[in-house]
Amino acid sequence: MKQISFIHAADLHLDSPMVGLKNLPAAILSRVRESTFAALKKLTAAAIDHNVDFVVVAGDLFDGEDRSLRAQSRFRNEMKKLLQKEIPVYIIHGNHDHLNGSWVHLDMPSNVHFFGSDVEMKVLHTKRGEKVHIYGFSYLQRHILEKRIDDYHKIEPADFHIGLLHGNEGGRTEHDNYAPFSIKDLMEKQFDYWALGHIHKRTILSENPPIIYPGNLQGRNRKEIGIKGCYHVCLNEVEANIKFIETSDVVWEEVSVDAASAHTFQEVLQLCQVTIERFRKTGRGTLLTLNLKNVHLEDSHEKKILDTELLDLLLDYENEEQSFVWIVDLLIQQNLEHDRKHLMNEADFYTELFAAIDNYQNVESAIAPLYEHHQSGRKYLKGLTESEQKELVEKAERLLIGLLYQ
Repeated sequence: MKQISFIHAADLHLDSPMVGLKNLPAAILSRVRESTFAALKKLTAAAIDHNVDFVVVAGDLFDGEDRSLRAQSRFRNEMKKLLQKEIPVYIIHGNHDHLNGSWVHLDMPSNVHFFGSDVEMKVLHTKRGEKVHIYGFSYLQRHILEKRIDDYHKIEPADFHIGLLHGNEGGRTEHDNYAPFSIKDLMEKQFDYWALGHIHKRTILSENPPIIYPGNLQGRNRKEIGIKGCYHVCLNEVEANIKFIETSDVVWEEVSVDAASAHTFQEVLQLCQVTIERFRKTGRGTLLTLNLKNVHLEDSHEKKILDTELLDLLLDYENEEQSFVWIVDLLIQQNLEHDRKHLMNEADFYTELFAAIDNYQNVESAIAPLYEHHQSGRKYLKGLTESEQKELVEKAERLLIGLLYQ
């Protein structure tokens, strides 16, 4: 029976700047900024360990159109390892690393095959003799808004047909609607496997035929939570066997903890420490957003140190840990209603203050200068959703109440 084995990865975003993390200790910040390269090494090791026939990368190999020399050099070194094992690699470029960028070019090993801006087919003959047709195209510029799926045409004869596509499935709104397609569009092509990229959350759109987003190889911010990785795919003439392989060296996580049962600072501290240990995994770093809900301490001194010293205690010694759990955001959701009533009973000023907070509607105008910054705002920042604006106002109110109590 004819069969093939390959690795499907996408959205490596090599050398991602990991913006917004400058307050991390130097050792952890270095680890985070190296994490995309560490994930790449795990991908290479998995391809060798599984002795795959080939590797496909479905777009956004590099994080930016300038393709840093460091990213190209690191990638080339990993590809040389695969060359030694006679494992070819097939790559399409996506919206982040489109072909119209400007960069200093480094030649890649002979086993690396890039697709051009038009949909094309490349032929692969495995060591066992199977013939595989691999189809795909690279983005010519950053914004490809038209459908490109109509340009894919199955070409016979071949034992297996694999489609590479960096684009957005029609019903999804969390990513830009580049090279849109529907599941029906892909199924009509009668390919044996669709290797998708662009969506950073791994998703299986169809099992027969497999139509799969593997997600990105390494999470880059608090919205990309959980384990990241690639898929090892084994296809034969009857079925597909698909196994997820973890590659993320640093994992973003978020957890909410109900602290209603904690009545002292010590009890809150212990509750947080137990939660942190739940997320500690050997050999892996974790960047954790910790939401403490229903926190209410009667003692005014303990209430004060909750805001000023809890985070420092939780982070103590974490920068020395190989398997660190670093809290990047500690959200202490105290009983705002209780604190509001307490302060409003003290003076009419507080009643007017909280009324102003409730009626505040100018979040977008307040943060507008950030988007006007010529170096970072326009390039890295996206507009806030309604829920994110609400969260920002609530965080500001909690900070204000903490200062008022002091």
